[in-house]
Amino acid sequence: MSFADVRRTIVSAQLLTRLAMEHGMREDECLRNSGISVQALASPQTEISGDQELQVVGNIVARLGEQPALGLQAGSRYHLTTYGILGFALASCPDYRSVSRICLRYFDLSYAFVRLRSLESDGELAFVLDDSAIPPPLAQFLVERDFAAIMVASEEIWPAGVPVRAAQFRFPRPAYAEQFRRFTGVMPEFDAPLNRIVLDAAFLDKPLPQADPVVARMCEEQCRQLLIKRQVRSGISATVRDCLLRTPAKMPDIKAVARELCMAPRSLRRRLDEEQTSFRALVDEVRQTLAEELLISARMKLEEIAHCLGYSEPASFIHAFKRWKGISPTAFRQQRSS
Repeated sequence: MSFADVRRTIVSAQLLTRLAMEHGMREDECLRNSGISVQALASPQTEISGDQELQVVGNIVARLGEQPALGLQAGSRYHLTTYGILGFALASCPDYRSVSRICLRYFDLSYAFVRLRSLESDGELAFVLDDSAIPPPLAQFLVERDFAAIMVASEEIWPAGVPVRAAQFRFPRPAYAEQFRRFTGVMPEFDAPLNRIVLDAAFLDKPLPQADPVVARMCEEQCRQLLIKRQVRSGISATVRDCLLRTPAKMPDIKAVARELCMAPRSLRRRLDEEQTSFRALVDEVRQTLAEELLISARMKLEEIAHCLGYSEPASFIHAFKRWKGISPTAFRQQRSS
């Protein structure tokens, strides 16, 4: 999955821009070539791609890269509340093993650019911060930022202090190496093969102070729904869906959409397959979404809705809706009305 595949809120870009402005950068310098306007940056409703935030990071590093511990400063500003519903899910977990599971499963809801994986053996749990997908000029800044953000969140979940046995980083020892100790309590090893945080595995099953299993389950379900929502807004799938939404009554076939996108139909099928979907599935998704909206909010007859969605007769629409939802359009409308 690329950095463009999952949308993220503007919050992280806001934090980074504020930090950069404190060091003398202008707001427009931070946002240059990112496709983010000053107005969009100020709106909490704005969603951006990872690539857009990566451009903001590139602008900041290009200007302030010599600033000591800039990545650690940035990561220190990411608190549990920064992550919205994911933060609530992590805080309400029964133990740190559950925190690890939720974090790994929904890591795309964080603002991290490292890819996180874990390995448990010999009484230790190691979190690997894989920076292989990050452009090399930005890798150290983002590893420092994501490392510090993880440790800040861990301390807020377990205020007594997470027992870190060791920390390792792939980059050379910086002049400010001592600042890493305040996050882990140990001096990291540098020029290591991997970026790792190693914990005592015995700690994983200790009850956490804010544990609430009911809230944890509720928040995890919301995380699942949010991840699905953000994933479906990206990639070639989103572009195809936009094409289909423009004329749902005269739904274009794959040849017409491929022609609009300047692609061969075979290439479009391959790209959609890489995103684990298909043209037929996207047509169904668009029709189902519109059908539900029209049934709930519009005072239209089934014949009219069927026509709006490109069906030649209501029976075809009713059959398709039963396949999607397991009930008839009329029953669905009655349920929602009640």
